[in-house]
Amino acid sequence: MINYVDRGAIASNGVNGSSETCDDKGICKSGSGIQGEFDLTNFQDGLLSSAFMVGLLVASPIFASLAKSYNPFRLIGVGLSVWTLSVAGCGSAFSFWFIAICRMLVGVGEASFISLAAPFIDDNAPVSQKTAWLAMFYMCIPTGIALGYVYGGYVGGHFHWRYAFWGEALLMLPFAVFGFLVKPLQLKGFSPVESKKALASVETVSSVTDDSKASKLDGRMLVGGDGIIGDELSKTSKSESIHNILNQLSRFAKDMKVLLVDKVYVVNVFGYIAYNFVIGAYSYWGPKAGYNIYHMKSADMLFGGVTIVCGILGTISGGFILDRMGATISNAFILLSGATFLGAISCFSAFCLRSLYGFIVLFAVGELLVFATQAPVNYVCLHCVRPSLRPLSMAISTVSIHIFGDVPSSPLVGIL
Repeated sequence: MINYVDRGAIASNGVNGSSETCDDKGICKSGSGIQGEFDLTNFQDGLLSSAFMVGLLVASPIFASLAKSYNPFRLIGVGLSVWTLSVAGCGSAFSFWFIAICRMLVGVGEASFISLAAPFIDDNAPVSQKTAWLAMFYMCIPTGIALGYVYGGYVGGHFHWRYAFWGEALLMLPFAVFGFLVKPLQLKGFSPVESKKALASVETVSSVTDDSKASKLDGRMLVGGDGIIGDELSKTSKSESIHNILNQLSRFAKDMKVLLVDKVYVVNVFGYIAYNFVIGAYSYWGPKAGYNIYHMKSADMLFGGVTIVCGILGTISGGFILDRMGATISNAFILLSGATFLGAISCFSAFCLRSLYGFIVLFAVGELLVFATQAPVNYVCLHCVRPSLRPLSMAISTVSIHIFGDVPSSPLVGIL
């Protein structure tokens, strides 16, 4: 929730602000927020909303792979610690590039839990309520962004945009600490402890093999391989490290190949990409569009309020409906198709209206239907692959929907 509050806060008028404007007489009105303080173009402003993708893209596959060898909650603790420091850095930014780098590192925090939280929930939820539990988790995305609009609008408007980021860092700090203190977690499909033991046994066998080979060398070892000099030990250690890295990369490549030839997974992710391209443009530019098109004086509050209500009701409804239909991949696709089609028609019709009230009604209906897709689409990602691939499937899905979806949509719509 706090991760997505940050995403909404930086898009709010109170934090994001506006650039300097001049009228025909040459009288200029100073800008506000981040855009006004650093004198950003709309393209640069759009880049700030997308910068987190760099950290997410790099860190997601790494966290998903490390989950096979390390306690996932420790990895989440590391990611959220980076997130906390980065958000605090955003509040202390002194230039566009400094805040852009901090926004990149914010993505590391999301990467740490987005690939691990869904498998954890799916493992622990009652069989008849798995999709509903997932829905409650993914409800935090639209609700968090919407709360961010309200939070950013209030803090930025009454205090200063920098205080919004510092407040987020303080809110996240206990969760980062919790990641280091909570008991070890075991996911289905693999056990971190067993993986470590297996890795240790491989290293031991490798070491013994290397010793037996080295004992044949010309007098540089003790007879029988009972001793070894420093430079040989160093070489052996380096070769083992390289061997382990190559093994990790080889395993990652094989897992990726399995995902990419899975037609159900690929079709699901492609649909999710298109969905996020549209949602990304709305979530970042929506408050500004409402402010300029419908002259909403409190666009942050209105957009935030409608999205909070529709996000909660729509996302949870999608989960409960799929559980009632019977949580299968075919039923999930039926629900995805119907909700997306009807939701898109409602949202498109809303923007065609001149009336503010007509817009709000139709857009609320559209949001209810569109957000109902959150649980089914992630259910498919989890259940179309074998359990050991679930963290990677969630990581690649998340990376794909951002790098091809909401990340390019914000700056592209900024140019348009």
